[in-house]
Amino acid sequence: FQAAFTLLLGPFTFFNVQKTKYLQIMTSLMRWIAFILMIILALIRISRGQAEGHPSMAQLSGIRNLFGVCVYSFMCQHSLPSLITPISKKKHVNKLVLLDYILILAFYSLLSFTAIYCFRNDTLMDMYTLNFTNCEIISVAFIRYFLGLFPVFTISTNFPIIAVTLRNNWKTLFHREGGTYPWVVDRIVFPAITLIPPVLVAFCTHDLESLVGITGAYAGNGIQYLIPAFLAYCSRKDTQLVFGSGTVNKHLSPFRHTFWIVFVLIWGFSCFVFVTANIVLSESKL
Repeated sequence: FQAAFTLLLGPFTFFNVQKTKYLQIMTSLMRWIAFILMIILALIRISRGQAEGHPSMAQLSGIRNLFGVCVYSFMCQHSLPSLITPISKKKHVNKLVLLDYILILAFYSLLSFTAIYCFRNDTLMDMYTLNFTNCEIISVAFIRYFLGLFPVFTISTNFPIIAVTLRNNWKTLFHREGGTYPWVVDRIVFPAITLIPPVLVAFCTHDLESLVGITGAYAGNGIQYLIPAFLAYCSRKDTQLVFGSGTVNKHLSPFRHTFWIVFVLIWGFSCFVFVTANIVLSESKL
């Protein structure tokens, strides 16, 4: 199955993915349907008195996995530029984005809380949709298969888009002023170093919980906190050089003060230290 996935979707990394409007609409529609189905089915099971979950108030060992979940939730920001750019009148764009994030938070919270009260902690699978493939509530086979295959549908549509984005980031990272890449480097090397690592990781492990914990603890920390803080700082300096220090941006963020950049950097470093200590202590106990 992994070989089939690589052979079918891997070649998209070597090309450009454009005009994904209908693909994104279809993916969004399937996500809405799957999320609503899982929430409703979990609520039905809880209402029937069949709930098995008794979650603890807090568990510090789950912090690193929390970072992993956060970084994947953070991916909703991946589409922000393509959503905001076409808007001609950006007067109310902050309110629209805020409403969007409130809606995302509500869905994630509702999905998470119904899950932890519906299923026992030791029976919750890393891929949550698989909990419904053998659930006694669902008698319709189509719904079972739909929820079971839902991760395949979403990954199949997201993987080419994210892979092409990563490939272009590689090109930007190694960009040379006034120079172009040889055809082999541009068309073969950059797509290959984008495609091969995730394929190897998927081949070597199926422990999704540990994988999410490690990637979230370190890569997620940089993606969510450190890189955006440095980008905000550098972009503000660049804006002052281009437009002058007296220019007023009417779209300034409420967090425009430099204090917030410093705060995010300190918070990111603190999270890095805390998660590392948590991993070391957890491994030493084992």
